[in-house]
Amino acid sequence: MHLCGVIGPTLLQVATSKVERLMNLVIALLSTRGYITADKIRSTVAGYADSPTDEAFSRMFERDKNELRDLGIPLEVGKVSSLDPTEGYRINRDAYALPDVELTPDEAAAVAVATQLWESPELTTAAQRALLKLRAAGVDVDPDAPVAMTSAALRPGLRGSEQVLSTLLAAIDAGQAVQFPHRSSRAEPYTVRTVEPWGVLTEKGRWYLVGYDRDRGATRVFRLSRIGAEVTPVGAVGAVTRPADVNLRAIVAEAVTAAPTAVRAQVWVADGRATALRRAGTPVGRRRLAGRDGEVIELDVGSADRAAQDIAGYGADAVVLAPQSLRDDVVARLRAQAEMSEVST
Repeated sequence: MHLCGVIGPTLLQVATSKVERLMNLVIALLSTRGYITADKIRSTVAGYADSPTDEAFSRMFERDKNELRDLGIPLEVGKVSSLDPTEGYRINRDAYALPDVELTPDEAAAVAVATQLWESPELTTAAQRALLKLRAAGVDVDPDAPVAMTSAALRPGLRGSEQVLSTLLAAIDAGQAVQFPHRSSRAEPYTVRTVEPWGVLTEKGRWYLVGYDRDRGATRVFRLSRIGAEVTPVGAVGAVTRPADVNLRAIVAEAVTAAPTAVRAQVWVADGRATALRRAGTPVGRRRLAGRDGEVIELDVGSADRAAQDIAGYGADAVVLAPQSLRDDVVARLRAQAEMSEVST
């Protein structure tokens, strides 16, 4: 089950920084195969590294453990391994999960829509970053952990497209055409399109609009991340009706299949770090970068957005060497993250 199903108003009333720290802690303790030591938690779980002293961390960690237990989250304590008697922590998944829920067909349909939204990249970004940091630090993360996780090519975010999605869904519900600026790639300029929207759905982690493009006189598929923020309903309400024989899923699947093939990227990875990224690529040589030894790997990049988000999650442990467009994207994401961190402090 998801964290929001357990942490209720008690946490929502406390400071945001504490909420984020507790969420990161739950993600870490749910995702590990074994027990995580307090030292490892301090160094890998966001929110603890800023503790000025060991004593300050101990007090913070004790309060957080007690709060999780008060909320009914089954926090367990045990030895890290038979060879290491150090005390560690984890969450008992069997006790954490809720029993099966019986749903009517209508309720199941509603939950399916909510699940698509929850699994959208925008909502899983925090969990992805937390797990990537754990993996990079050498924590044995369980691939079957009940937290959304991705491969070396992370799904692109819905970041910046939330309002676009909301406006499109409202127009579809009202049976109204829309106008919006659209570009086929980041290198292309925007052009205004007038579309009769039929539906919005996901395919391979991306969001797509399907509809009749009046400017092109044909059915078209538009990736939401390529649509500008100014989506405007036009024409009369009820004027647009989706054809009965249209299979939206098949249209999107065909469009995605026909998309350009993957490009090859070269990435430097520091020794002993970013193991998941290293496994996804093919080693091509050794290189020393910024005083650190590492390995250059090559990997196929089907989506620059996915790859940039994934690689940026490793920070200085992974550096894009080529292509330049991917490198620029990763650098821009890291700078944005640094600026956000400065503002929050």
